[in-house]
Amino acid sequence: MQAATHETRPIGGQKPGTSGLRKKTKVFMTPHYVENFIQSTFDAIGGASGKTFVIGGDGRYFNEEAIQVILRMAAANGAERCIVGMGGLLSTPAASNLIRVRGADGGLILSASHNPGGIDEDFGIKYNTANGGPAPESVTQAIFERTQSLTEYHIVETQDLDLGTIGHSTLGGMSVEVVHPVADYAALMSFLFDFDAIRQLFASGFTMSFDAMHAITGPYAHEILEAQLGAPAGTVVNGTPSPDFGGGHPDPNPVWAHELMNRMMGQDAPDFGAASDGDGDRNMIVGRGIYVTPSDSLAVLAANAHLAPGYADGLMGVARSMPTSRAADRVAEKLGIPAFETPTGWKFFGNLLDDGQATLCGEESAGTGSDHVREKDGLWAVLLWLNILAVRGQSVADILHDHWATYGRNYYSRHDYEGVNAGAAEAMIDDLRGRLDSLPGTEFGALRVIEADDFSYTDPVDGSVAAHQGIRIVLSQGARIVMRLSGTGTVGATLRVYLEKVEEDPTKFDRDPQEALSDVTDAAEAIAGIRAATGRDAPDVRT
Repeated sequence: MQAATHETRPIGGQKPGTSGLRKKTKVFMTPHYVENFIQSTFDAIGGASGKTFVIGGDGRYFNEEAIQVILRMAAANGAERCIVGMGGLLSTPAASNLIRVRGADGGLILSASHNPGGIDEDFGIKYNTANGGPAPESVTQAIFERTQSLTEYHIVETQDLDLGTIGHSTLGGMSVEVVHPVADYAALMSFLFDFDAIRQLFASGFTMSFDAMHAITGPYAHEILEAQLGAPAGTVVNGTPSPDFGGGHPDPNPVWAHELMNRMMGQDAPDFGAASDGDGDRNMIVGRGIYVTPSDSLAVLAANAHLAPGYADGLMGVARSMPTSRAADRVAEKLGIPAFETPTGWKFFGNLLDDGQATLCGEESAGTGSDHVREKDGLWAVLLWLNILAVRGQSVADILHDHWATYGRNYYSRHDYEGVNAGAAEAMIDDLRGRLDSLPGTEFGALRVIEADDFSYTDPVDGSVAAHQGIRIVLSQGARIVMRLSGTGTVGATLRVYLEKVEEDPTKFDRDPQEALSDVTDAAEAIAGIRAATGRDAPDVRT
């Protein structure tokens, strides 16, 4: 077999976002599309020659076909070794772990995370660096610039490799190792958590339902929860990865994981419920009769992480994305550790983790993780919750109420306006940005604007600056409004409006969040004119 060089020309729109390049699957399937992007990635990182890469994805439609192309291109570009998950499968956190434990130079992860899959849905590819985390903006920008000037790509012309059998093979002089996708990850989890205590919890009759949403964490949950921790068979539902995620939307929130929510709110609900997303980096936590917001989950985990062996020495710091509620900040203050506020995108946590300034990180979009990898990690969050439940011997509801009694409750909700006209949404944000200086002191009902800004972040490690990261409006009564446009969709724009308000009165801890936040919601509409800009009377999704 020989490496061939093919002439090509730039393809527009191949600019990676915070989570890599995401487009409709059929776009990736067009001639030269994958090849151009992969060659541009290799060129942007100084070439692939002599390097080791980890490769895997969430099993969505076109996953294995794209991996075969990447392997042949890695061989043609002189890579020394590729480590691939069996069947082309690797959860995003497991891939991050493999990059780190194998000392790889980087990895290519094929996923569109929580976006739906299938030939008519979404696909994505992102490059992770040697620390296991998403490529920083300097690398993604270099990739994009290369896509605009690319004239050729290199690929070995050969038949597809067998990715269904664990073992070693060669491809054009490059070593290819097919590994079990769960083994190394499970070993890491057993080091971080008290598996004996969790086994005893299940042995005591504790019940759980884990919804893998027909996505990548199914095999991981079957192995760890059922095989290693002794949860009864059937604890894991929808546990077989499907190219179209069973025709569903693999986003672990109360809207898309409604089957689990109905089960947990029913009369015969299990003690504990959880779900994860398409590529395994997000999580949803539910107790019997009570939903745990991602922001509350981060705060509870920060307050109780010391109960797990891997965090027994305490936390160096806690970091959250700017739109995430400030509940974790209250925990950090009481613990006497730093609290960091970063832009949205897990790559912004990487420097803090690498520098030892933070141990736990979280985003309101159901992403939580720690310094064990450089990605958010859905199953890790579930296992830490199980470890806490096993040690404390309380229900999820009791743990939450104890937490609120200590720190107060940060009522919090995110309103998503999906697929809106991008121009209209951008115009609304631009108009609001131009009025920020005039907002402080204005009143909206009983709420008064204290400060308003367009969030800018200066990295405390490398000094890099990320500007225009979202509009922040801080109001009285511990209230806050955040507005930003999301880059995770593939059609139109998604306007995200984040609403928050602190409640200190224990007699008001059990209100419906939308009711508790109604005055903040009204203030957001009055300030920004959301209905007029989006053409919507209500958000598409409330979480």
